[in-house]
Order: sequence, then C-alpha cells, then structure tokens
Amino acid sequence: MTEREITPAYIADHIRRVLKDGGSAPHAKEVQWFFKEEIKSRGWRTAELRKVAVRFRRSIAAERGLPFVVQVADQLFSGRVLEERVFAVFLLEGQTGKLTRQDFALFASWIDRITSWADHDALAHYVLSPMVSAQPGWASQVFRWAKSKNRWRRRAACVALIRGARQKQLFPEITRLTEMLLADEDDMVQKGLGWLLREAAKYDPKRTVPYLMKIRARAPRLVLRTACETLPAATKTKILARS
Repeated sequence: MTEREITPAYIADHIRRVLKDGGSAPHAKEVQWFFKEEIKSRGWRTAELRKVAVRFRRSIAAERGLPFVVQVADQLFSGRVLEERVFAVFLLEGQTGKLTRQDFALFASWIDRITSWADHDALAHYVLSPMVSAQPGWASQVFRWAKSKNRWRRRAACVALIRGARQKQLFPEITRLTEMLLADEDDMVQKGLGWLLREAAKYDPKRTVPYLMKIRARAPRLVLRTACETLPAATKTKILARS
C-alpha cells in the first residue's frame, strides 16, 4: 500500500491486530466478572492500553494531523471489542482544546454504539465531559440526552457534566438535569446521577449540600448514598435521614 492509500480504516485494522496480538487471554476471562452482559475483551490492562494509544496518537497526528486521528478513533469505536473502543477514547484523551463542535457531535453519536458501562464511561468521562467543561455552551445537549429512551444517553447526560462540577461550573445545569432524572428507575442512570452529585458535593458543597437536603425525600436511595460518599459523616447522616 502506498502512502496515499493509507486510510483510517487501514490504521484501525493495524491497531486491532496489535491489540489482539498483545492481549492476555487469562485477563480477558477475568474482565468478564465485572459485567452482567457478555463482553469481548483482549485482556489488556488499562495503563498499558493508554500508553500504546498515546504513542499511536503522537505518530498519527505528526504524520497526518488530528482530524485523521479522529477518523481512526471513529473506526475503532465501531468495533465490538472493549479494548478497541477504549483505545479510541485514549486516542482522543487530552485533546479537548483542539477538537470542534463537529467532533463533539460525532462523539455524541457514538453513545448509540455503547454496549457496556465501561465503554460508556470511557467515552463520556474522558471525551464528552472535558469538551463540555471547556465549552459550557455545549451543555445544553445533555437535556436532549436525558429525554432519550436509551439508558446510555441518559447516563451520558450525567457523566458529561462531571468535569464542569469539578470546576464549580454548570450548577444550574446540574440541578436541572437532576430534576429531569430523579425519578429514573434504571440503576445505571441512578449511579451516573449519583456520581455527578457526588462530584458536585465534593467540589462545591456550599451549593450542593442544601440542594441534596431539598431533594432527599424524593431521591432514590442509590442516588443519595452515592452523592454523599465524600461528605463529612455528620452531613451524610443528616441527608440520608430523610427527615
């Protein structure tokens, strides 16, 4: 293949071979214990997977630019193997300032390809959430996701606001989203909402604790327990008392 014929699909296929050849079958079996659904895994450790992805990103970006990297990631996130999807995320991690609204729309469309909490949280936490934090105007997208029948879109709405919560940003958006999802019965959505509120409570307790007190009678126990995890014991007890 000539230099001109090298395509994102070709590079993605090469990465797939690297992941297959470098994986661990015993660890792949261990990975399955973390999931209810059946997962196809190559058995890579996260730290090593990230290192390899960073090397590939630097090489590809130097030769062909970041837009080409995005195309390679798009190819990989279309696969069924867990490490391929996480590798796609690691190709993009830390590139928030160089990515565009068009890229954000592309990554948001990947939510419909999600098969487990692992590839969901990788995408939402390491790509979508940093982009929303860097461009708070994009946060309005989460309210559309919150109305979706797709559980992963509703969970993504929560996780996408986490980086903003850590920066003491987007509190009105956080409370609005909470009101939209507080009655959601899906445990994955409840865990995502609890995670968001936990980060808000940790980094912005002056506003978040009074809000938790306000919603404690209506909030699912799982959401409240998760939201209170980093709070002082006395505050946690008061919120969980519901009285």
